[in-house]
Amino acid sequence: MGEEGVQAEVTTQVATATRAPAARSTRLLSAALPLILALAPHPALAAPAPQIALTFDDLPLHTPYPGGDTPLSVTDAILAALKQARAPAFGFVNAGKGEAGDLDTVLDHWRAAGLPFGNHGFRHLNLDKVGAAEFVAELDRNQAALAPRGMKRWLRYPFLAEGRDPAVRDAVRAALAQRHYRIAGVSLSFDDWAWNAPYARCAAQGNTAAIADLEARFLSAARADAEAARAASQARFRRDVPYVLLLHVGAFDARMMPRLLALYRDMGFRFVTLEQAQRDPFYAATDPARPGPTPALLRTTPLPRPGDDVCPA
Repeated sequence: MGEEGVQAEVTTQVATATRAPAARSTRLLSAALPLILALAPHPALAAPAPQIALTFDDLPLHTPYPGGDTPLSVTDAILAALKQARAPAFGFVNAGKGEAGDLDTVLDHWRAAGLPFGNHGFRHLNLDKVGAAEFVAELDRNQAALAPRGMKRWLRYPFLAEGRDPAVRDAVRAALAQRHYRIAGVSLSFDDWAWNAPYARCAAQGNTAAIADLEARFLSAARADAEAARAASQARFRRDVPYVLLLHVGAFDARMMPRLLALYRDMGFRFVTLEQAQRDPFYAATDPARPGPTPALLRTTPLPRPGDDVCPA
């Protein structure tokens, strides 16, 4: 029977059911139900919502801060936005940054929000500048400081530098595998860190017009990055890979977080955990026992970002 015939049969059965006594009507509607469901749009045929995992680097602090902001106030603002959006997140910590009390207070609040955190190196050193031995020593030093506080064995490379020299890269990956680490990939980044210094300068000058411009440019860059990454993923894989977004615990990030999360939700993204995202085969190389490097940014063209010309000192 063709679709027109099926539709006619459904119409006939439903019309007959509405004229029948109650018991017979129920039987006729039950008989018509499979035909109705067959013609209805099937949710499984719709494209799944793209997934995004939020990660925040540089806990307990990412400077500079405008007057009045502190590592804890910035972290609390980010946590409040995440809670409001019901968005999970993963933090990456440099235990050697900040004042003595910053680490404990920030991580206490981060953990109280139910969010995990991992290793970002003790002092945020660049592997390509210090070499494998010193980098692994920094990793171990950070682990010793953070393990009693509940650190998960995930590493985010500082500066995303995994080692230009294959021998250096392989040596660090071997050390990570020996220590049972996973590597946190990055497939989305719009250089959010670049907005924090201009914002601090503009706030110090009371330049509200410039701050409004920064806000608009920040959201525009986030949208452009997501659109470019999705287009690249569709072109390469004919699907959306789960995306891992790199953010920082900066003051401007905190200011913009409610609007940023709303932007991603309006674009159709569904928030997932880092672990959920990296179950995808796209992230297979984040297992340090496999050859590296980990997947690069899906967006290949640079995005504009604010510079020293915004509210110059």
